[in-house]
Amino acid sequence: MEHSVPTTRSVPVPAARDVLQLLKPITWFPPMWAFMCGAVSSGAGLEGRWWFVAGGVLLAGPLVCGTSQAVNDWFDRHVDAINEPDRPIPSGRIGGRWGLYIAIIASLISAGVGWLLGPIVFVAALVGLAFAWAYSAPPFRFKASGMLGPLVCGLTYEGLSWFTGATVMLGALPSVEVCIILFMYSLGAHGIMVLNDFKAVEGDRQAGLTSLPVVMGVEVAARFACITMAVAQIVVIMLLAIWGYGLSALIVTAGLAAQIAAMPRLIGDPAKYAPWYNGVGVTLYVLGMLASALGLGGYI
Repeated sequence: MEHSVPTTRSVPVPAARDVLQLLKPITWFPPMWAFMCGAVSSGAGLEGRWWFVAGGVLLAGPLVCGTSQAVNDWFDRHVDAINEPDRPIPSGRIGGRWGLYIAIIASLISAGVGWLLGPIVFVAALVGLAFAWAYSAPPFRFKASGMLGPLVCGLTYEGLSWFTGATVMLGALPSVEVCIILFMYSLGAHGIMVLNDFKAVEGDRQAGLTSLPVVMGVEVAARFACITMAVAQIVVIMLLAIWGYGLSALIVTAGLAAQIAAMPRLIGDPAKYAPWYNGVGVTLYVLGMLASALGLGGYI
């Protein structure tokens, strides 16, 4: 159920700190990290490409990811009023339609920066922005599906950002090997995204969102998240070993073993330990991404 909002003419311009909170800087790390992995996996040197790297990091994190957060908070303001009423929009600190206007402005800036970085990056930026809106906004609202929503997030946050990083460095499309590995890590990231749903089970249930913790129950959803992350990494390990990147495969294996050791605590109490596992297990997951990128790029 959508709530009406007053016109912006009667509402003051939001404070910079509230806009920054709306864009959620803490969420920028995954796509920025994936972009860096893409740049590393290309094997290309940085000479003469510093501007493109800086612009790509800006595009992946503060711009496209920040846009997705603003879009999500605008279309989820009724859910946030239940789960997290202190957020900028439901609390009234960003009033009227300013949340929507910020999302539109951020989208236009993101597209502009993508254009400056070249045609392939521009198209990738447009794809990312399209998914950012389709994830939260009607009529698609992918996040309403417990399976499709996390998949879209994984493919854009990890896969598209990795692809963009490699493209920026090469000025061309990355190798088939790079594309396969980034795709597998994107699929595994589906499990990471499910972990984020444990904090909003009650609000999702009331709003009719079929997140996996709501549909499956928190314990089964936690097991599903763990299996998804583990299987993707097993495939990555096998491929790296087959392709001759033995050291990378060994590092990813060690990280996966540590994740598996941490999974029983998460499964025992998902609501309590999902944030903890995000700090421990997910960190090991993304370090494995970097190890894979270093191998593909010829650094190890």
